[in-house]
Amino acid sequence: MEVVTVTQNKDLTGEYDVVVVGGGAAGLSAALVLGRSRLRTLVVDAGEPRNAPSAHMQGYLTRDGMSPAEFLALGREEIARYGVELVRDRAVDVARDGAGDGVGSRAGFAVELAGGRTVRARRLIVTTGLGDELPAVPGVAERFGRDVLHCPFCHGWEVRDERFGVLATSALSVHQALMVSGWSDDVTLFLHTVAEEELSDDDLRRLAAAGVKVVPGEVAGLRIEDDRLTGVRLADGTTHDRTVVFTAPRAVPRTGLMERLGAELQETPFGAYPVVDPTGRTSAPGVWTAGNAMGFGEQVVHAASGGYRAAAAVVGDLIMSDLDATLTGGPRPA
Repeated sequence: MEVVTVTQNKDLTGEYDVVVVGGGAAGLSAALVLGRSRLRTLVVDAGEPRNAPSAHMQGYLTRDGMSPAEFLALGREEIARYGVELVRDRAVDVARDGAGDGVGSRAGFAVELAGGRTVRARRLIVTTGLGDELPAVPGVAERFGRDVLHCPFCHGWEVRDERFGVLATSALSVHQALMVSGWSDDVTLFLHTVAEEELSDDDLRRLAAAGVKVVPGEVAGLRIEDDRLTGVRLADGTTHDRTVVFTAPRAVPRTGLMERLGAELQETPFGAYPVVDPTGRTSAPGVWTAGNAMGFGEQVVHAASGGYRAAAAVVGDLIMSDLDATLTGGPRPA
């Protein structure tokens, strides 16, 4: 198992105050707060950030236009200053640790890693994010993050005033078409597998008011010329000139670890996510979450903020737990 960050704790005992599962914006932000709070912290990072296909990220004050890879590299450097360990591995299972209860110095969780190591922690912060399942249209996956996009707030400025297409994945795609019309006056909604009858009268009125053209029929593929998107091809052979396509991937939440621990989930239009309090605390005792692991709409700036909130709550929880243990004659923190 590769140890990505060399830290002050070189013995790698496998015993931590907090294990953070996920090394994206939420996980690294949490780790920064935990490290600065003098807690023994491990970040387990599978190296699969959701925004990896994008060349840049936008809307994060002072980081606007930075590449996601550079952002994460800087984050890893920062947490290393505070003795936080980071391993490139995947958490494949988690369970309550029968040898401890998370009080004092005793671990409450055992986290099994794909590389064969089991690490223990008193608290967990799960920031495993989500996956994007793209429409099965030739060219969409290959162009995703370039000229096939999903978020106007992330990419709208860079492609403003171009010829937009919106590839519908459900009736909710009407909302996406209306939103992107704020960045271009030339928007076409391709219904693809959505029937015209699924659009409400309000949908049609708003689309007309926004100047969005509605084209029924299944999309067969994209037209690519000189490594640029130039059009959308329908199954009937007709092609519509477009230079940008927006589409909404189906969100696939990565909630397996939280489900194993019995965290309550709630259904949303974008999948099932854990029920949390304002700090990201789940219904599973000792388990917090942040970023896209707790909801579909968490942008990078939200994820970083959520990681900070979760970590601050964990710090307070551990301090109070240790004080209570001391008052009752329990084990003192190591």
